[in-house]
Amino acid sequence: MKICLETIEEISRWLRATGKEAEELRRQAHETKLRTVGGKVYLRGLIEFSNICRKNCFYCGIRCGNAAVNRYTLSRQEVLSSARFACREGFGSVVIQAGERSDEAFVSEIEALVEAMMQESHGQLGITLSLGEQTPRTYARWKKAGALRYLLRIETSDAGLYAGLHPSDHSFHQRLSCISSLRELGYQVGSGIMIGLPGQSVEQVAADLLFFKAMDLDMVGMGPYIEHRQTPLWAQRHKVPSLQERYDLSLNAWAVLRLLMPDINIAASTAIGSISPKGRQEVLYTAANVIMPNLTPYTRRKEYFLYENKICLKESHEDSKANIERLILEAGGEPGYFEQGNSLHFFYKTQK
Repeated sequence: MKICLETIEEISRWLRATGKEAEELRRQAHETKLRTVGGKVYLRGLIEFSNICRKNCFYCGIRCGNAAVNRYTLSRQEVLSSARFACREGFGSVVIQAGERSDEAFVSEIEALVEAMMQESHGQLGITLSLGEQTPRTYARWKKAGALRYLLRIETSDAGLYAGLHPSDHSFHQRLSCISSLRELGYQVGSGIMIGLPGQSVEQVAADLLFFKAMDLDMVGMGPYIEHRQTPLWAQRHKVPSLQERYDLSLNAWAVLRLLMPDINIAASTAIGSISPKGRQEVLYTAANVIMPNLTPYTRRKEYFLYENKICLKESHEDSKANIERLILEAGGEPGYFEQGNSLHFFYKTQK
């Protein structure tokens, strides 16, 4: 069966696929994945550095307007201890994720952490940052310190829907400008969306996938939208698809993305595992070649609570590693230990 994915209408049809058609879509995505990026799954140790955030996004549990959050910032030693574990256990990369701040103290601390991790790993550790909108100068400082990749999720490529997810002081066009700045600075650039948002159509998800291709991204991290009761969007929970519908749509979206962009890095999100115990295995089999075991000190994980029913809150680092290895093997993959797992798409672009 030939799968055509050139228009929003064609992609929307496959996003709605069920039964045998959905199986065929995911089968072709799996074969494309093996043919282009192979069967290895690269590990990015996730370090949730801080839940302090200046943004007030309507969907996020750590939004600055949520007074119920117990705010924290990890010490430098806590971060470096997690990074040392990653190096010792063969994780080729770490991801530093945090609520969004742009003050000099924050910028300088991230710069110092990246420099220290590069020094301690003798330049071997691949460092991904996911720290929101910053100035080009800040991005340049972090790049000079040693960061390789940057994930800045757009959440939706529809400007109208974006406006409904954020206060008026948030700018869709600023988000796009930041992505452009990251590319110009030589980062491997990633973005992502939430699937199943209130009021979001299948056609809008299809447009998002075409947006990723038009933006020539090197990596994508996306997954199903899951509500958080202490956010404004909680009041619209009756407008979202069922968990099963979000799950099926997300799996189809991952498959379509692998077919649209065969050589990019695609992450298996924690959110899909929060909906189904086998969620991450299915995504790894179908399309993903990156997974992020949580290396945040477990005493802090419950405070980085973006959505309800988030998994992996009480695992030790060792348990997290063992669980992730099991998931990869169950999905028929091979853990890519001691490899940074950089984007082939980025490599091909820079070799031209």
